[in-house]
Formats: sequence, C-alpha cells, structure tokens
Amino acid sequence: MALTLDIPTPEAMASLGRAIALRLFPGAVIALRGPMGAGKTFLTRAIAEGLHVVEPAAVNSPTFVLIQEYDADLPIYHFDAYRLNTEAEFRDLGVHEYFAGDGVCIVEWADKFPEAMPAEYLDIQIKPKSSVARTVVLQAMGDRYWSFLELGEKW
Repeated sequence: MALTLDIPTPEAMASLGRAIALRLFPGAVIALRGPMGAGKTFLTRAIAEGLHVVEPAAVNSPTFVLIQEYDADLPIYHFDAYRLNTEAEFRDLGVHEYFAGDGVCIVEWADKFPEAMPAEYLDIQIKPKSSVARTVVLQAMGDRYWSFLELGEKW
C-alpha cells in the first residue's frame, strides 16, 4: 500500500514533515529516496522540527560526515548514503545498532543499499514536479507504518 501526495509548495512539504513527526515512535526508520535537490534534507528538517529538535537550523545534509545526531523529543539519527560505495560501508556506520535503538533513523539515499534496511520502515520517495512542487509517495514497509498512509489530506 502506498499514499501519493501532491505537495505544491515548500510550506506544504514542511507541514507534511511535521505531520509525519507526530506519528513517529522509538525505533522508527524512514528511508528517503529522490534525486539530488528533491527535498530530502528539507523534509528531514521539518520532521526534526515536529519532534522539537533543539536547533532546527543545524539540521543539514550529512553528506560529508555521513551521520548527524540531533536531540529532540526522540533522538534523531540522520544518515546520508550518497558518498558510500558499498553496503559494507553503510553497515560499518553501525546502522543496525541505530535501527534497533530508541531514536528515529532517517536515511537519505536509502535506495542505494535496500538490503541493509530493516524489515520494517517507512519509504518516502520525493519526485520534483517543478522548482517548488513535489510528488511524495509514502509506502509502509511493515504493519508498524500503516498509520502514515492515513495522512492523506490531513497534513
């Protein structure tokens, strides 16, 4: 099952991120997919804002450091697999320990290493339609994530 949303503006994307945050739980994992500049980090920042991150402006792409950790209502572990070449490199970040933890894991470029993702997670694909508009497809990979598909126009 999947939910497809038309997101016309950055403000609407931020609203969606905050709505996603309200449904997150300890141990939640989000896989973000989409081309460069699609809005993966922007959506991550909005999710972090929804989780009351201490410093929203500090949420940025972890492309060069590979993982960022943020204090919020639930700890946020923000991964970026863009610069990694192998699944082993991704696993060497300790992702499975993070996935099994009490925080929220958000993985940008998760489609590079789908075999390394846990059995259950929320898959979010962002497709640019214009310079600001996006199509966002949410797919529940496992029963724990079905509630995200109820977002519909409620966000």
